Amino acid sequence: MRDNFLPFSPPLIEEEEIKEVIETLKSNWVTMGPKTKKFEEEFKYYFDCPSSLALNSCTAALHTALVALGIGPGDEVITTPMTFCASVNVIEQVGAKPVLVDVEPDTLNIDPLKIEKAITLRTKAILPVHYSGHPVELDAINEIARRHNLFVIEDAAHALSAKYRGKFIGSTNNPVCFSFYATKNLTTAEGGMLTGEPKFIEKARIISLHGMSRDAWKRYSKEGSWYYEVVFPGFKYNMTDIQASLGLWQLKKLERFQNRRREIVKMYNKAFSNEEALELFLERPHVEHAWHLYVIRLNLNALRIGRNEFIDELNKRNIGTSVHFIPIHLHPYYRDKYGFRPEDFP
Repeated sequence: MRDNFLPFSPPLIEEEEIKEVIETLKSNWVTMGPKTKKFEEEFKYYFDCPSSLALNSCTAALHTALVALGIGPGDEVITTPMTFCASVNVIEQVGAKPVLVDVEPDTLNIDPLKIEKAITLRTKAILPVHYSGHPVELDAINEIARRHNLFVIEDAAHALSAKYRGKFIGSTNNPVCFSFYATKNLTTAEGGMLTGEPKFIEKARIISLHGMSRDAWKRYSKEGSWYYEVVFPGFKYNMTDIQASLGLWQLKKLERFQNRRREIVKMYNKAFSNEEALELFLERPHVEHAWHLYVIRLNLNALRIGRNEFIDELNKRNIGTSVHFIPIHLHPYYRDKYGFRPEDFP
């Protein structure tokens, strides 16, 4: 047994991040400013994104993307039940209807073979989630979207540094939404990034900051102008320079972080490979997994105890775990509104 408790996915904040945050606090520019802009540019360069917009959460990125694409009441968005509620909540928030499609058993990603059957005249977009950091089958999903003239909005909250057919997630023109929450592969405590083609990102930038034609840096810096116009009833979703200060150093260390994750994955795979009670989820040959989560499926017959008992036993041994996720169709709001049953998405 471990002597101390191993928490689920704690952040790794080192001296460089702390010094950068202190420097930002002393600069008196603590909201969106030069470091936020620098973080956007360095993120764009690192992941070969067409354009990037730093926001205060992945939820904000998803919401902004839907609004920027004009999705609203009467529309339908196809997504997965195996995701955090934010992926579906934002669809509700714009007045659209989430249409759930079941997942592939070996990746827990949305199954492209089932998407087409869910498309109706009201469908406007597909919102796939790169579950646990394993990329979805983007070629198939993009082709379906092309045939039916649909948008694809990628929820990449788990997929920072993941690759699909040799290219980083976020390097295409699809709107892609990343998370920098405290448990993620790179953290700004709270934060997110929206990537996509430049014209889309410029529209999203305006929507994300009250619908104003100029952000704070452009209005209050030496080179800025006080004048702005409100061109859309937008939100307050910008990142701050305090958050970006963390992100700048975390991005520099991301390769080291990812290498360590892969080392741990190899150790787990070797240790668990012959365990009858555990089913492992491996990566497909044409992808590079981000390994935000290391997921196992329990064989309860072989285990001879229930999932909750298993989690309790791990806690007793000072090992922290979590369940990702309670499927969307089992939550009371969605179950009651849409009449979902547990067997709808087995």
